[in-house]
Amino acid sequence: MLRVLFAFFVVLACAPSSARAQVAVQVYALPSGGGFPHDVAVGSDGIVWYTAQRDGKLGRLDPATGKVELVSLGAGAAPHGVVIGSDGAPWVTEGGHNAIVRVDPKTREVKSWSLPAARGYVNLNTAAFDNRGRIWFTGQNGIYGRLDPKTGAMQVWDAPQGRGPYGIAATPDGVVYYASLAGSHIARLDPETGAATVLEPPTKNQGARRVWSDSKGLIWVSEWNSGNVSRYDPRTGAWKTWRLPGEKPRAYAVYVDDRDMVWLSDWGANAMVRFDPATEKFEIFPSDRSGANVRQILGRPGEVWAPESGNNRLVVYRVK
Repeated sequence: MLRVLFAFFVVLACAPSSARAQVAVQVYALPSGGGFPHDVAVGSDGIVWYTAQRDGKLGRLDPATGKVELVSLGAGAAPHGVVIGSDGAPWVTEGGHNAIVRVDPKTREVKSWSLPAARGYVNLNTAAFDNRGRIWFTGQNGIYGRLDPKTGAMQVWDAPQGRGPYGIAATPDGVVYYASLAGSHIARLDPETGAATVLEPPTKNQGARRVWSDSKGLIWVSEWNSGNVSRYDPRTGAWKTWRLPGEKPRAYAVYVDDRDMVWLSDWGANAMVRFDPATEKFEIFPSDRSGANVRQILGRPGEVWAPESGNNRLVVYRVK
């Protein structure tokens, strides 16, 4: 087990005074041989798990002590996404072995469910649980799938427009949506048949990269090519779009916190961005280091976690 140094600082620049009063930032540097985090997830107990993709490991950070433990996922592993299941365990989309992996949070035992061999390499990306405990996942080579951990049954479908399935998320009532980066659309998945219904954002070729739901079931989309954040209302079918601040925004990740504030990572500004749908205003929280490269965002009430893959560290934004 490793202990890492961590620093504490409060955002002082490029955000309004209201943001400075509400948000404090803490940085956790990560060790070599198990760093450069791709995705991150935090459990209800506050323990943080992250994928060290280039090292084939899953990292475990205890924010209270700064200790990091590394769990090897085996030779050739290349973990991409991580989410916490209702069982409190981290579940990983493990591209190196073309498998969905569970790591026992107590014993660190690694259990794996392989995709059908006939599918070949699918470039596994991200996963999300529905309200029946089934884990849905995407593969950028043109697939999405579902695993029922209770039975071990796995189904894999061809994406309706081929390559591109990327971020995936579930609404509070368990409806699953994914974003297609190459296809520039999002898709709603039928919970029974698995069929995907393509939903086109109003901006053409926008590069929908990740997707998230707010507490009302409204779907938020980060658009990589356009630099927009879009919102889809499943009840009415209506879309609304906002462009991030700055000259050349590149919206990579999106996450909606427990107050329905929308967080995005903007590679163009090297910053985290918070959007208030009520006021339609943005607040910018720039990284204190260049090349942060935040690829994904997750959190729990009062905390928003961002893995700075380019700086080998995890950053938490604590909202008062």
